[in-house]
Amino acid sequence: MSETLTRENAVYERYTKGACEDTPNLCCPSSYPPHLLELLPEEIIARDYGCGDPSRYVRPGDAVLDLGCGSGKICYMAAFVAGTNGKVIGVDMNDEMLSLARKYQREMIERLGGTHVSFKKCKIQDLVLDREELAQWLLENPIKKVEDLQRLEIWKAERRQSPAIPDQSIDLVMSNCVLNLVSREERKDLAKETFRVLKQGGRIAISDIVCNREVPQYLQEDPALWSDCVSGASQLGELLGIFKGVGFVDLQLDQWSSQAWKVIDGVEFRSATLTATKPSQAPCLFLGHTVIYRGPFLEVRDDEDHIFPRGAAVSVCERTYNHMMTGFLGKDFIGIPAQDGDHATVNTVPGQLVAACKDTKCC
Repeated sequence: MSETLTRENAVYERYTKGACEDTPNLCCPSSYPPHLLELLPEEIIARDYGCGDPSRYVRPGDAVLDLGCGSGKICYMAAFVAGTNGKVIGVDMNDEMLSLARKYQREMIERLGGTHVSFKKCKIQDLVLDREELAQWLLENPIKKVEDLQRLEIWKAERRQSPAIPDQSIDLVMSNCVLNLVSREERKDLAKETFRVLKQGGRIAISDIVCNREVPQYLQEDPALWSDCVSGASQLGELLGIFKGVGFVDLQLDQWSSQAWKVIDGVEFRSATLTATKPSQAPCLFLGHTVIYRGPFLEVRDDEDHIFPRGAAVSVCERTYNHMMTGFLGKDFIGIPAQDGDHATVNTVPGQLVAACKDTKCC
């Protein structure tokens, strides 16, 4: 059996046990809003294992996807915030965890006033193929000969035309301590899938365990440590690079545990939450919007090489303005919308520097 399959089996067995009985060592201590916890059945709270609270990034009306939803705790908390105009989808590969999440689904939807919450069985690095649909197809079409394998491949190709999670359908992708359970070779696939399903301007909030130096190979090869969300931890540079590499911008470490959760053979493991945004591909349309960087630094530069001196009014295109005001950057900038009489200049190549109508530069 390959090392990846060994780890996957260890993770499945670990979380199957965790769905049936309390497993405290799977949980890195985290705090959650008491008024949201009060909504949840005790069994869901007791059988949830995470290292942060990505639900804090949900906004009213959001379409939310929770990667590795487990017992459904974060999904139901997110549904309360998203409200009846939003929806929440949880994906997981563990049958026992999905069963637990679905056990209270009708009750929780009624308690939340009708907010749509659903759960799918998918690999978080492959949000295209619904594994329950695959299992049903195999039940009806058992593999008995080579020709049957060919029919299976045709069916899978057809299903990929209608992904379980459609392209550009999600406002916020969140996860709570599951990225480190995916093999290192597949983490870029996970980031690509996350990017695919997000709308332009969509956000991610990834709570995970990070480490201060490379985890020795002998620890990575320990299935128990891997399934405990320990030895699969990424270093910060690696984690940021994965999501930056597929196109995300505005990457931030919004939460960071100053106290190590565990220290094993000199490697420190702690929780952190990464946020980032999928940029819009709209053309640069200059209408007279300006932004002012609040400080405290002398100046800052974003992922598109825009430079913002502290306290200076900088003219930006509408795409950049909306991105900054509705994304994660709003707290760091003052936004001044266009006034009547400002004229427009169009740049159809996002990221290219052009002269704005106020003799400053933006995209």
